[in-house]
Amino acid sequence: MTVRPRAARASRVVPGPRSRPAATAPRRAIALACLIALAGLSMPARAQQAPPPEGAASSPDTARPQQLQRVQVTGSAIKRLAGEGALPVQTLTRNDIVKAGVTTAAELMATVSAMSNALTDGVSIGTGGFKDQMGFNSANLRGLGTSSTLVLLNGRRMANFASPGDDNGVDLNNIPAAAIERVEVLLDGASAIYGTDAIGGVVNFITRKDYQGLQLDVYGGVADEGGASKRTASIAAGHGDLERDGFNLMGVLDFQRTGSLRTSQRRFIDDLRIPERLPHLLSSAGFPGNIRLSSDQFDYLSDPANGFTLNGKTISSRQINLSVPQCQPPHTLYLPAGIGGVDGCTYDYMRDLELYPKTDKGSFLGRGVFKLNDQHQAFVEASYSRSKSWYVGTSNRIDADLDVSLIPALAATGLGDALPDDRLITVRTRMLEAGPRASELISTGSRVVVGMNGTIGAWDYDWGFNHSLNRVSDRDVRGYLPYDETLRAYADGVLNPFGPSSAAGLQFLRDNNIDQEVRHARGTMDSLDLKASRPLMKLAGGDLAVAVGAELRREQASSGASDLLISDNILGDRNPGDAQFRDHSRKIWAAYGELLAPLTQAWELQLALRHDHYQKIGSTTNPKLGLRYAPLRNLTFRASAGTGFRAPSLDDLYRAIKVGETATLPDPVCMNENHDLGLCANNFETRTYSNPNLKPEKSRQFSIGVLSDPTPELSVGLDYWYIEKRNLISTLGDDVILGNLDKYGALVHRYNQDQGLPGCDYDPEDSDICYIELHKENRGKQKASGLDLTVQLRSPASSWGRFSAKLVGTLTLSSKKQTGDGDPYISNLGRFVTDGVVQRWRHRLNLDWARGDWSVNLANTFYSGYDDQNSAIDTNTGSVVSRNRVKAYSLWDLSGGWDATSALSLRAGVKNLFNTAPPFSNQAYFFISGYDPSYTDPRGRFFYLSAQYRFK
Repeated sequence: MTVRPRAARASRVVPGPRSRPAATAPRRAIALACLIALAGLSMPARAQQAPPPEGAASSPDTARPQQLQRVQVTGSAIKRLAGEGALPVQTLTRNDIVKAGVTTAAELMATVSAMSNALTDGVSIGTGGFKDQMGFNSANLRGLGTSSTLVLLNGRRMANFASPGDDNGVDLNNIPAAAIERVEVLLDGASAIYGTDAIGGVVNFITRKDYQGLQLDVYGGVADEGGASKRTASIAAGHGDLERDGFNLMGVLDFQRTGSLRTSQRRFIDDLRIPERLPHLLSSAGFPGNIRLSSDQFDYLSDPANGFTLNGKTISSRQINLSVPQCQPPHTLYLPAGIGGVDGCTYDYMRDLELYPKTDKGSFLGRGVFKLNDQHQAFVEASYSRSKSWYVGTSNRIDADLDVSLIPALAATGLGDALPDDRLITVRTRMLEAGPRASELISTGSRVVVGMNGTIGAWDYDWGFNHSLNRVSDRDVRGYLPYDETLRAYADGVLNPFGPSSAAGLQFLRDNNIDQEVRHARGTMDSLDLKASRPLMKLAGGDLAVAVGAELRREQASSGASDLLISDNILGDRNPGDAQFRDHSRKIWAAYGELLAPLTQAWELQLALRHDHYQKIGSTTNPKLGLRYAPLRNLTFRASAGTGFRAPSLDDLYRAIKVGETATLPDPVCMNENHDLGLCANNFETRTYSNPNLKPEKSRQFSIGVLSDPTPELSVGLDYWYIEKRNLISTLGDDVILGNLDKYGALVHRYNQDQGLPGCDYDPEDSDICYIELHKENRGKQKASGLDLTVQLRSPASSWGRFSAKLVGTLTLSSKKQTGDGDPYISNLGRFVTDGVVQRWRHRLNLDWARGDWSVNLANTFYSGYDDQNSAIDTNTGSVVSRNRVKAYSLWDLSGGWDATSALSLRAGVKNLFNTAPPFSNQAYFFISGYDPSYTDPRGRFFYLSAQYRFK
């Protein structure tokens, strides 16, 4: 892909024989849903009782009319009967959470078929230049980007993840998962109620309210192959009946701990055959280290007259390793076709990192509601969460300069005497003795909301003051060393790049290990909101209702770093640009109105208009139109259309220069000069520049759908959606820049260019890359469209129990972007492009059985296959690497529950029942290679037990 919303990671790739997309099953499912919905048109209308909430007890013998209560549903400020609106809203209940065996908000969002290309713990695994926004778990509806999905807690905003970066959104680690009662996912973008930046949609986490009693929950899980264990415990307590006592106080406290997962603990890492399939993605910095010869050194040693041979042959490459062909498996291998070359060794870094982090998480949510009188209530809500994660990457690497006298095999050749001015030998080595680099990431979120709601005359009102805070602390804890001191230790012979170091060398590593906070960030959001609604007059279909609202909001973001990081003297953590201190804020105000008009019993019209003003950015007014038509009791058509506006984030506008790295990419200029992959493939420095002149992204979208209940046992919903964004805020991919130097060569700065750039000392003989420029700009458009399908079957109760099935799927029809205005669109639908893929079909299927005190759930999460990144070039042969098609990924989960007593409930389950491994991928955007960590689960088969005890 030529446009990427996240700061560069680079791109590598590999193609294979094209196979026909496996879309037959989704197409048949869509066709079946259409036929069922159309069949509903010909069926006579009949009075039906609304089905009970999922998980609620019901019996056909005792069913009787219920008093239906009007509630506020995500997407509207006007109360109505749940499910009768014009906007598509998916609801995940507490029962869904329990059946899925998930304990965090991020795990729950992974079950939503409309989610795509979100940020996960697996994406955060990495080191050095890959540390941008490490630890951020996000929601990403429609694959439009984290910044285009609005996450709410009880209908109000939270502070965004504070670390500087390209993704602007709420860290799902800050959601108090144990307190969640349900989640409402508004799949229609640009909500005119909550904020027009919700281009992809809204995720509203709704917590328990008016809870009474005491409830204890525990959960424990282990993986079949070890690692990634999980333990959780929570307590929920509530006291007071609002109507009887005039108050209710409740609180939920939750603790979770997960274990780490290393590559050595998973058999599928061997099955991926990464050294064989992806040698171009590996590293030339292994242990023992590779020697990188200068041109004169190579000419001398390759001359047969000087008697130097390696592996019984005269050397043919400027990169050599004295240990070939043995090297040091399993991490350092002899791969003639690898990045180490025919005379060197290649380092397989997938043998030296973790796939899943160790975490400790704790959260609390408390809420108090006080009845002031029959018309007014006051409330206070407070939450706090703390997530500590240890991300473990590869061992550090260094290019150390040694005098030739410290390398006996070379000193014996007379190289030092022959080249007295070229005695320094550069050794690229991996510091395994220092241990893998480990970072401790702590993300804390706190939030206090105080307000009132009630009735004044004919108006229902609700106001609240919201103070929300997110803090992030990034600490280097192991494997990081002072750069200058480490270079001297190699130069003095204290550290050995070819084998075990002396006792003095090991003591140096212990004494100089860096264990300190190197980055910190803080983001706050303060807001005051007010909304009110009332009926205006009677229409044929009911009350004409109006709602008005307003919001004042202030956002602030600050960050800084340690003196050591600012000095740019941490080996393996080269991020001086991000270390520059920043402190920026802005004010936002908004006003909106909504009109709900039930024109007849069949027709309902929803109109909304919102005006937002962003300090220094400007103003925008965005409408929303919704229409609902129900010609029969069992058939409903709905449609909506609107526009959106996403202002650039404070990081987009004012972030200091971000220094990072590409993935391992070949430099075309170097290849033309040397034809040597070992020398020319590298992790090049990138510098990403913000832009205070950025304009907002704008969007327009619409949806149209049908809901049908042709029988009491069957419900079908089908919605078509379309979203178009323009003025995208993005950077060009570094892979795109290197792949088209004729067009973008000015963004690549080399040492032989006398430009006076800091850090690029001019050397007319050195054509190596100093750094690559990446600029935030408004460029091009993005379009996406698709179908959301929901099919639900419910059997009547019988002596066999009650059976039900529910399928929620998303068929994406189009997903594409432009590099710039007027440029051709590039599609990432069913194809990995630069930073990710949007699978054509994704679904979640639940099959349930319940009888008495027993219940069983079988669930399937499915992602269709797609064409891999398939763009990496094997520079040894000059050809594109073999094409690959990533296989479909299908996970089956099984769980069963038993209500042992009226107070005690037990549940046991198996996630990934068939131990399905992540499918092979040649993607090169993420640090983890061999598979895509953004949607796959490396834990494998996972067993868990949970118990819940309720005190009366």
